[in-house]
Amino acid sequence: MLYFKTESGHYRTAREDDVIAEATSIYDRYFIRGTDMNSHVKAREYIKLKLASLEHEVFVCLFLDNHHRLISFDEMARGTIDGASVYPREIVKTALQHNAAAIIFAHNHPSGLTEPSMADKAITTKLKKALKLINVRVLDHFIIGEGNPYSFAENGLI
Repeated sequence: MLYFKTESGHYRTAREDDVIAEATSIYDRYFIRGTDMNSHVKAREYIKLKLASLEHEVFVCLFLDNHHRLISFDEMARGTIDGASVYPREIVKTALQHNAAAIIFAHNHPSGLTEPSMADKAITTKLKKALKLINVRVLDHFIIGEGNPYSFAENGLI
């Protein structure tokens, strides 16, 4: 049994959301600027923890330096239960602001399904083309749902 300390200093049985909030807080301290993201497993687990419980779709980018160390984790689009509008111009602008050399995309599917839609494939292709113009490498695109996240790179789509 796990216990949670309330703001008033009392202890109560921890709820699932308490555990997730604390785990996210630990991950946030662990994934600071400069964290090595060469391990896709590490990136995937961090992203899954951040996005899996959301009830609306969110598109995020992990901006990385030339050695694939984390520069910034940015939410780039927030949508509804079945979509978010992602604008390549905004992704390119933010990549330039961060002086990023590489990027990992991720978004969640509140439905729980992790298979990419045609729209997911299309935006990934569009973003890859736009970022190639400024020499930013796209390393992966994860879709977070129930079970294991879907990796575009592992499935030959990057």
